[in-house]
Amino acid sequence: MAAKLVLAGLVVAGVVTYTLGLGPFATRLEAVTESQGKALIGGPFSLVDQTGKRVTEADFAGRATLVYFGYTFCPDVCPTGLATMLAAYDKLTPQEQAKIVPLFITVDPERDDVAAMASYVALFHPALVGLTGTVEETDAAAAAWRVYHRKAESGAASDYLVDHSSFTYLMNGENEYVTHFGHGTTPEEMAEGLRAALAAGAAG
Repeated sequence: MAAKLVLAGLVVAGVVTYTLGLGPFATRLEAVTESQGKALIGGPFSLVDQTGKRVTEADFAGRATLVYFGYTFCPDVCPTGLATMLAAYDKLTPQEQAKIVPLFITVDPERDDVAAMASYVALFHPALVGLTGTVEETDAAAAAWRVYHRKAESGAASDYLVDHSSFTYLMNGENEYVTHFGHGTTPEEMAEGLRAALAAGAAG
């Protein structure tokens, strides 16, 4: 499955490259930033969780979020990415866990309705929040996080794969980009990165 991140079109006058120094454990994205130093990754969203509740970034204000984009029919990359993210979450103390919310946002809302998301996230962890919506809503979220995704041509209306980038993004309590973790990151490395970010004030 293809895994590439599209950043084209973001360069504006006065941009600089931003990399948060959280140590060697995080596979970093050289994020294009505005002149004031904010990474142009992430943004407002309005989606529906696995209980059918409409949620926005305001529902997670004050807590860091771990954001992973994928889809429930994903055969291998998504289950591995989510398992790693949640294994890292489980390595945190209860106090640390209270400051972080793991999110799974679909890139395939045509199949991933509320019921499908509810069944899927229940397989992984009770803390995992699954988010879906209309195609326009999930596409807007993917665009905000610079997530590449494309439905693979299969000739079948309902039996298809979706090529997508595979990163776990850490956002702070104001929904601002902190860092990201690549697909090969271990749970231990990710947990170390989360602790470092929390110690630096990523939540609260």
